[in-house]
Amino acid sequence: MQRPSLWPLLVVLLLGLLFLREPRFQRFEETYLQWLARNSLPSGSPVPLTIVEIEGQSSQKPGSNQPRPLELALFFQGLLDFQPTVVAVAPILDWNDRQKEQEQIFIDQAMRIPKLVLGAELTASTDPDAPVAEIPGFAQVNGKRGDIPEYSGIARQPGEDVRVISTLGFVNLPREVANDVRVPLLFQYRGEVIPSFALQTVLLWLRTPLNEVKIEIGRTISLPNGMKIPIRSDGTILINPKMDRRARRVRLNELLLAAQQHESGATSTGLENIHDELILAEETKSDHSSDYFAATIATIQSGLFVRRVSWIFDCIVIVMVAALSGAVRQFSRIDLVLGAIAFTAGYGLLDLAILSRWSIWLPGFLPVGAAWVLVIYSLVQPKTKDAPRTVAIAPPPPVP
Repeated sequence: MQRPSLWPLLVVLLLGLLFLREPRFQRFEETYLQWLARNSLPSGSPVPLTIVEIEGQSSQKPGSNQPRPLELALFFQGLLDFQPTVVAVAPILDWNDRQKEQEQIFIDQAMRIPKLVLGAELTASTDPDAPVAEIPGFAQVNGKRGDIPEYSGIARQPGEDVRVISTLGFVNLPREVANDVRVPLLFQYRGEVIPSFALQTVLLWLRTPLNEVKIEIGRTISLPNGMKIPIRSDGTILINPKMDRRARRVRLNELLLAAQQHESGATSTGLENIHDELILAEETKSDHSSDYFAATIATIQSGLFVRRVSWIFDCIVIVMVAALSGAVRQFSRIDLVLGAIAFTAGYGLLDLAILSRWSIWLPGFLPVGAAWVLVIYSLVQPKTKDAPRTVAIAPPPPVP
């Protein structure tokens, strides 16, 4: 019997170790996670979040949309019958001078909301002559801050009359750290670590002041109620972008109808428990950035954070594939290819099920890539004497 070669084992081990240590290869895994997130649907009970869809209009700023002042005023008026606690509006409300009269109507209604969060945008390039805005930050922060996006000013924000009745939440999604599955929770502003729009909204909903939050950069954000939010070194959180489907969605006209029924004494309007929920206004003509905020808020509320499985899993996979490197050469080439295809499909379905059920992310490129490297190596190597071979059957000669 031919002695099995050690080359396949060494190739798989070295490639596996290189994949684990090289950060550029880890980007492939995050691409795989994005594919998983697009094709999975999180399971579980609904979260205490209501998303109200409001018709948006094109803003004077390129690439920006925002609701009209009158529509937002109607939105607040309809909510007041249900006595909401926290209402958040992600679009930046920078209306022009022609809408000042309508803006005053909006302010009259917004003043009656107990806690209002409005979107604003930070910038890294500021006018040196512009006044420096004071933004409250976290007091208990440990760890290196070098990877957290840094800003020095505010590029866009609501008008001064609106700011005095609200709390600003920053909606920046910098390309260097944000994508379909990563959303920033922390920013740096002139040496201080400050919360993003989603985190600021959740903290207000939980009635948690910033000075009671403990941050370990690269590890967790610890809240006084015992919740720990896992974060990366750049201040981002891993989410499933479809988590917003666990929230309740209503249109503005449905909200107004429910408010009218509630005012007339109806006992069941479908929105009775909205008082204890967080309310998020979302424009229908958006660039879908609000969906990421909704998914992030729903993720924190549910506590189902997307977590990568331990690196021990990667080591076990490498060892198992390496251990099989000698045995696979005993199979025919067609069986190896069909087996690799079946393994790839089955592993992908298993990943989808685990991410949907437990929000656990299994690596894809490492185990699947190791299996295919082993198969390809076996295909290009000469077969052993004991390996099954494909026997060519010649057709019988024609009958004379």
